[in-house]
Amino acid sequence: MASFSYLSILVLCILGIVSSGHAQLQLNFYAKSCPKAEKIIKDFVQKQVPKAPNTAAAILRMHFHDCFVRGCDGSVLLNFTSSTGNQTEKQANPNLTLRGFSFIDAVKRLVEAECPGVVSCADIIALVARDAVVVTGGPFWNVPTGRRDGRISNVSEANADIPAPTSNFTRLQQSFAKKGLDLNDLVLLSGAHTIGVSHCSSFSERLYNFTGTVGTQDPSLDSEYADNLKSRKCKSINDNTTIVEMDPGSFKTFDLSYYKLLLKRRGLFQSDAALTKRTTTKSFIEQLVEGSLKEFYAEFAKAMEKMGRVEVKTGSAGEIRKQCAFVNS
Repeated sequence: MASFSYLSILVLCILGIVSSGHAQLQLNFYAKSCPKAEKIIKDFVQKQVPKAPNTAAAILRMHFHDCFVRGCDGSVLLNFTSSTGNQTEKQANPNLTLRGFSFIDAVKRLVEAECPGVVSCADIIALVARDAVVVTGGPFWNVPTGRRDGRISNVSEANADIPAPTSNFTRLQQSFAKKGLDLNDLVLLSGAHTIGVSHCSSFSERLYNFTGTVGTQDPSLDSEYADNLKSRKCKSINDNTTIVEMDPGSFKTFDLSYYKLLLKRRGLFQSDAALTKRTTTKSFIEQLVEGSLKEFYAEFAKAMEKMGRVEVKTGSAGEIRKQCAFVNS
């Protein structure tokens, strides 16, 4: 009996060490420290997003880009400062078209007014992304909180870690696996492309210079869709300003249309088309299309919660920034 007690104590001690080093996120983390925080965020999102519906896609993308570099730690929000001389993630190529920073700053100011120095910018991104998608009629997912903000933001890491729209299947698989995300997660998180828009520059090489020779077109892209893009949208490879719907005809609705277009070879990006190049992922796409919207929402919710836990800083790691664009002095 004594040996069992000793063993039990030993196990508990080991578990204690593990959990303290890898503190877990939890639902309603701010229930005692800032009980109104999540309602303040939700109320602001519900009021403002209908005025600018594209905000949902923008913040969802920001959340994704944040989590893929140093984990979900708000490092994507940091500005360049002359004191560090370090170009931050904001200057990375994938992040030059990110939008929504002022929206996050506005939310942070409201939360700071209620509870100074309590709620992290990393948690704010995660909560706003979820709440904004819900406002647009999309799925709800649980957002456990307790993330802390990172103090490091590096342009080269963002360029290396964020999958580009020109990524092939191997690159996508490697990028996601590096973050502990599997092929189902890849397909489901790509489903976020059912809302939002893109600049022509993210895919115009598929239309005009696919093999490195001017005039070549990606043969995997549906020719009718490609002709439409060239004649009505991206009329030149040099067009960096025109905006194109990622899910034509349904870009404001969180639905299965994106996946249906993939099966018709009408994914906008090479990274979209890549999902149909492997039997495993294509079969999963077909399964989603054949299933119900409710089933997709449930699967998407699980993938979002999983992504939101990637390499998070908790406990005494990182800090709670006073302003999201700057580390605390």
